Amino acid sequence: QVHFVESGGGLAQAGGSLRLSCAASGREFSGYATGWFRQAPGKELECVAAISWTGSNIYYVDSVKGRFTISRDNAKNSLYLQMNSLKPEDTAVYYCARRSAYGSSWSKEHRDYNVWGQGTQVTVSS
Repeated sequence: QVHFVESGGGLAQAGGSLRLSCAASGREFSGYATGWFRQAPGKELECVAAISWTGSNIYYVDSVKGRFTISRDNAKNSLYLQMNSLKPEDTAVYYCARRSAYGSSWSKEHRDYNVWGQGTQVTVSS
């Protein structure tokens, strides 16, 4: 059974940086698109960034473009989110996730994902 575990969350000041990591166990990482989602209290789950399994096609929500970078290392079964120029509105629980469909490209729809990490809290102070 594949499991995702996020790490790297914590507290940062506005303008600071954090790097989130997602370590996948199991043998069903390569071949699947993955993404980072976040949910703030009272808000809908939002796709922050997504990446095809080869890393060649990437999506970012408009609010993080130019600030966040998604990447993956298939040899290490790992997914990353580098977050720079953090803003208080970035405060949320961040989840890594894997698409259900093998060999598909990225998707921003959470219903297209069937493997999820437990989430890591990111808090950005003003």
